[in-house]
Amino acid sequence: MMNQRKIVLFIATSLDGYIATKDDSLEWLFKVDGEGDNGYSDFYETVDTVIMGRRTYDWLLEQELESFPYEGKECYVFSRTVSEDNENVKFFSGDVVDFTNHLKNKEGKDIWVMGGGDLIHSFIKEKLVDELIITVSPVLIGKGIPLFKEVDFELELTLKSINRFNQFAELHYEVKR
Repeated sequence: MMNQRKIVLFIATSLDGYIATKDDSLEWLFKVDGEGDNGYSDFYETVDTVIMGRRTYDWLLEQELESFPYEGKECYVFSRTVSEDNENVKFFSGDVVDFTNHLKNKEGKDIWVMGGGDLIHSFIKEKLVDELIITVSPVLIGKGIPLFKEVDFELELTLKSINRFNQFAELHYEVKR
């Protein structure tokens, strides 16, 4: 029997729990002294599929990057509005649980859920996330887009590791099943 692929949330947050300001800015994150790429390359090699929300995808397009940052990976954008697939991403607006379970049962590397807040919330609520790798930035931004929304359930985690990248602390958790 093959091992099922894992869904991994890999994300940075401010110390007070925000993944971006209200206007989607990440400036606060780039002001912090890290170390190398703060573990990104090592993590990136463990995944072959990327899942993101529509606002995250639109934000990426606004960054005027030279090329799509996840070329060579299978990329899905979860969106309430239907859009036409392109060379970089496939859009999805159906049942999150069925689709994700289908992905997990395909052969391949792990699957990265990268953001945003609504998508992360739905994946956690539906208990689809297997591991969380959260890089904490020593910044308080006061308000913004929270990493975790208020929920009416508990999710128990086991701490797998802690890594330090200069001023960043990476916490790696596994979801207890």
